[in-house]
Amino acid sequence: MDSASLLLRDISKVQDDEVGDGTTSVVVLAGELLREAEKLVAAKIHPMTIIAGFRMASECARNALLQKVMDNKENEEKFKTDLMKIAMTTLSSKILSQDKEHFGKLAVDAVLRLKGSTNLESIQIIKKPGGSLKDSFLDEGFILDKKIGVGQPKRIENANILVANTAMDTDKVKIYGARVRVDSMSKVADIEAAEKNKMREKVDKIIAHGINCFVNRQLIYNFPEELFANAGILAIEHADFDGIERLGLVTGGEIASTFDNPESVKLGHCKLIEEIMIGEDKLIHFSGVALGQACTIVLRGASLMSLMRQKDLCMMPYVCCPRQ
Repeated sequence: MDSASLLLRDISKVQDDEVGDGTTSVVVLAGELLREAEKLVAAKIHPMTIIAGFRMASECARNALLQKVMDNKENEEKFKTDLMKIAMTTLSSKILSQDKEHFGKLAVDAVLRLKGSTNLESIQIIKKPGGSLKDSFLDEGFILDKKIGVGQPKRIENANILVANTAMDTDKVKIYGARVRVDSMSKVADIEAAEKNKMREKVDKIIAHGINCFVNRQLIYNFPEELFANAGILAIEHADFDGIERLGLVTGGEIASTFDNPESVKLGHCKLIEEIMIGEDKLIHFSGVALGQACTIVLRGASLMSLMRQKDLCMMPYVCCPRQ
């Protein structure tokens, strides 16, 4: 019994990894096959004979499916209709059944923007509670779920973006498990001034790349943020790693951690960066990105819990993306 349960678990996992949907269906089907096999074993039929019969039935079913296959990729209208049917078939939960046409259209439009590519990393999905499910929409470009800092420019055209993963908090003296003895307060001031000079040099190296937007995975403390603001550079801090990886992908840049050689750092580019509002939250919108097919699906719902429960919403692009 343990081996059978492990087998069903592995079947479900493979289905989820390959397709992203239908995990319950494959477990139910496999369970029924095991039930029928148990009856045949009880009737004194050899297991190898049963397995041979299952293989014959599998081949017969596969041939039947191949005979029914239709390929309408040459006809744009029919191809889009087929993708809509595929997407709506997966949206069969009791919560989404009434809105499956709306969400199916979101998924199909996002996938068709890929223009034949199967790189789904260019499709960003974010969840914002508030409003109804029908308020969900597709936005062309990339949306980063962060706020623009105080004193930072709220709108930048023809942006040159440096995506980084580096510490920007060395303006604070951080000494663990050690003591520093000084004979006057002026020495403490000297230490702080040295730390600030070190950070100023680092910021100057970053600015020397000719950027007007700096996106960092780690925190940016007050002093470097002030230096960036004085230089007219938009500094975005604490962006999650998935977010900056996707941002680098869609803008054509690469994540940098050292800044001594500007010629070795690949910058990202987009036509416009601006702050937008979705519900009550402020986010940063990158439009006109280098990867033209990039887009963001914004999911709305009554609460974050209701959005978290709807896994099929996040798998929409995967189930209707043509596989190579």
